[in-house]
Amino acid sequence: MSAAATNSRMTLPPLPKSVAPLPPIQKRTTSHGTAHDLWKHFQERPLDAIFRPKSVALIGASEKEGSVGRTILWNLLSSPFGGTIYPVNNNPRNPHKSIFGIKSYQRMQEIPEQDPIDLAIIAVPARVVKSVMQDCVEVGVKGAIIISAGFKETGEEGAKLEKEILDIARRGHIRVVGPNCLGVMNPIGGLNATFATHIAKPGNVAFISQSGAMCTSILDWSLQANVGFSSFVSIGSMADINWGDIIYYLGDDPKTKAIAIYMETIGDARSFMSAASEVAFTKPIIVIKPGRTEQAAAAAASHTGSLAGSDDVLDAAFKRCGVLRVNKIREVFEIVELLGKQPLPRGNSLAVVTNAGGPGVISTDALIGSGGQLACLGDDTMAKLNDLLPSHWSHSNPIDILGDATPDTYARSVELAAMDPACHGVLVILTPQSMTDPSKTARGIAEVAKKVGGAKPILASWMGGQGVTEGREILDEAGVVTYDYPDSAAEMFTYMWKYSLNISHLYETPRWCAEMRPDQAVDVIIANAQSEGRTILTELESKQILSAYSIPTVQTVLAMTAEEAVSAAESMVLPTERVVLKLNSTSITHKSDVGGVKLNLSGPEQVRNAFLEMEESVCKRFGKDAFLGVTVQPMVDMKNAYELIVGASPDSQFGPVMLFGSGGILCEVFKDKSLALPPLNSNLAHIMMEDTKIYRALEGIRGNDSIDMTALEKLLVNFSHLIMEKWQFIREIDINPLLASSEGLLALDARVILHDSTHMDVDGEMSHIVRPAIRPYPTEFEQHWETKKGKVVLIRAIMPEDEPLIVDFHKRISEESVYTRFFNNIQYKERVNHNRLIRVCHVDYDRDIALVVLDGDKLKDDNKKIIAAGRLTKRHGVPVAEFSMLVADAYQGQGLGEKLLRELVERGRAEGLDAIEAIVLPTNKTMLHVSKKVGFQCVYDMDEGVVKTIMNLREKHNSSGPADLQHRRFTSLQF
Repeated sequence: MSAAATNSRMTLPPLPKSVAPLPPIQKRTTSHGTAHDLWKHFQERPLDAIFRPKSVALIGASEKEGSVGRTILWNLLSSPFGGTIYPVNNNPRNPHKSIFGIKSYQRMQEIPEQDPIDLAIIAVPARVVKSVMQDCVEVGVKGAIIISAGFKETGEEGAKLEKEILDIARRGHIRVVGPNCLGVMNPIGGLNATFATHIAKPGNVAFISQSGAMCTSILDWSLQANVGFSSFVSIGSMADINWGDIIYYLGDDPKTKAIAIYMETIGDARSFMSAASEVAFTKPIIVIKPGRTEQAAAAAASHTGSLAGSDDVLDAAFKRCGVLRVNKIREVFEIVELLGKQPLPRGNSLAVVTNAGGPGVISTDALIGSGGQLACLGDDTMAKLNDLLPSHWSHSNPIDILGDATPDTYARSVELAAMDPACHGVLVILTPQSMTDPSKTARGIAEVAKKVGGAKPILASWMGGQGVTEGREILDEAGVVTYDYPDSAAEMFTYMWKYSLNISHLYETPRWCAEMRPDQAVDVIIANAQSEGRTILTELESKQILSAYSIPTVQTVLAMTAEEAVSAAESMVLPTERVVLKLNSTSITHKSDVGGVKLNLSGPEQVRNAFLEMEESVCKRFGKDAFLGVTVQPMVDMKNAYELIVGASPDSQFGPVMLFGSGGILCEVFKDKSLALPPLNSNLAHIMMEDTKIYRALEGIRGNDSIDMTALEKLLVNFSHLIMEKWQFIREIDINPLLASSEGLLALDARVILHDSTHMDVDGEMSHIVRPAIRPYPTEFEQHWETKKGKVVLIRAIMPEDEPLIVDFHKRISEESVYTRFFNNIQYKERVNHNRLIRVCHVDYDRDIALVVLDGDKLKDDNKKIIAAGRLTKRHGVPVAEFSMLVADAYQGQGLGEKLLRELVERGRAEGLDAIEAIVLPTNKTMLHVSKKVGFQCVYDMDEGVVKTIMNLREKHNSSGPADLQHRRFTSLQF
């Protein structure tokens, strides 16, 4: 049993011999029926109305010189987009019945009803936009661009007006770009819905900016530099359409090969993360984000009227979703060009070939400073270079081949460097000297680039002016990107490596699976604190929470009196060892700052005196309520241990953010830290560790053994599970210090601060809390179910760690099942290719819902195997999803298909979807029977030779008309 996601105009390959031929299908009449009408309605791509409109109404059109309305209308007329233009001027004092010879209207309602409006461009004062948007709703406009400013960027009143306008637009299902924007260009389609002076040249890079001024500057530069764009978007303050919407749309656009972004604020962080992590795998996303300094961040916030989160957190977010951040405007387009012409490096080691020492040194500084390193050339390479070059060449990397190097020497040196296994890329530098032939040398390098065959990137810096122009042109034509200066080229190589690294980390298969099942003690601790009106947990409570998530903590005993402290110490380690007393308080978190920590206590008398001193000091300074006894702990030998810190706190944009680094009382001085967005898997935890300076020490230096890195990875993963499962309750949490040595890990101290529960809304939710930027793994999907044969199976969401199980699953799928699922005879090797399976197993649950059925009812059964899989893939921009399913042949006929499909339907309802759809082959009678049994409507499509199934999940269906199916496709090849 199997079902496939939707597709359009498919040419089906021959069926395998085991599959019966398709039966003849009766051709539909013109009246398609309910299912077909529903299907066509749900194929709409809402943003097509903005980027590819067939009709445009310009509200605020004018002939007045210098007006925005005049400029936009003139641009629409000057760049034909193949649609109809309707000028609207709602100024009652306007006597004109036409503008630029085109019939004009005072209101949208005057436009003939038979002429539906796709796009409304609104260029009127802010106070008028609300009534204009109401008119748009009444006439059925699909998309709008609000050019006008004067909304949330102006303050509270502007924000209120913006919200009212957005509410109206949503009631009318109108998608909105802006407000406070330049507009939208589709240079390939000829649309110029902006008030810029020119339309951009066509190209394959999409540019999106929050700043209209930045758009006009980039546009002016691009016209001179002959750089083209597939789309050119001024997104404004993102009242409705945000980064995620645009990235998804451009990700689906076959004419867009890369996406460049000028970003001032992130907006909906989860939407951005979901879209970017999906699209960045196939199309580079390059971001320039100002605001690294506090002053710049404040300026950006005042510009957009939005909060700006921590810049370090933003870097962590970009890294997590595969986005490359650059620092300079020119670098955005340089890296896009480079990624389009050269292969990604597999490491950060660069060989530099130069005919002058100075540029080699400059490029080395830039390389090291940006995170790269010089390749350590092998002995064989060095020997061959010695044979090739004069005796006084540099004998190291950079490879200085001297000023009299011939073109042949250049080419051979570059080839030798490129063939070295330790080299991941080559930078060729040429300075124009009297013996140098820049053009002939360039031809030689171009030939070497062909020999390398795209295995490693080759970059060039032909330094100079007119004399090297021809050489640059030769290299550019050969796909070798050239730079005026070698430091720029070195930095571009490092950017390539960082992008490659981000993408590879994005979909690595974790080495082990973390399956957390904490007991209810955590919820009891939190509930007790909330019932007492507390936000600060005691150290003992904090450690109990850590223990529930398998994080090792030091033995801790609560003592309310001095005698209890002595008794606890004696039973613990005294008299042979020493103990520590720590303040137990619900109001004081940093105990060391108030004398709340007493170390190295070796006898009953010292313990008793320490208790009394601490009690007297704390009560005197903070009152009796601040002293709730002490905790007694053994004094841990820290001589051979490293002090680490693990923590989490909320970011105003991304929600909970994890921190790892050097700990102890000087952690804020050294600032050796790494940030990451939870949840983590083993790979992400290891990357987080590697990003700190202390990581090298943890690996073992100066005779010290390495700590147990796998144990530290597991601790970080468990900690991330704690954060994701309790983010609505826990505001801040840290372990400091976490002792790490070759003997193990131990949390010495812990601090937990809860959100203020008095701020809950009427539904019991704390609306002021920022949700995690990455949706947590849905443990609530887990359930046991009994098949028709009485076998108990486990149904749960798929995990990245399931890749080996999916490989095994495909071994047990017959040729017929493969064909009916994929509509093609996809071979086993292709189905289990890692690059394909990472997209199957790494699921963003804000985007997709993927379930697997395991043969067995135990989560940690080593012999478990996947016997069925089902998925809902949400379509971009609309509340519709496609379902796909596959059941192993040996388990078909046991009700698994029906159970999976019903589960997917219920998940779809819970997600607020309007509809679920799929394509099924007519020969797949079992899947068609199950679909109808669950409640899907089915319609045969003669043109495509398939059955289209759909379930409308809305109580009321308000169709806005069918859409063109020619652009439908499989969104993904899964399971």
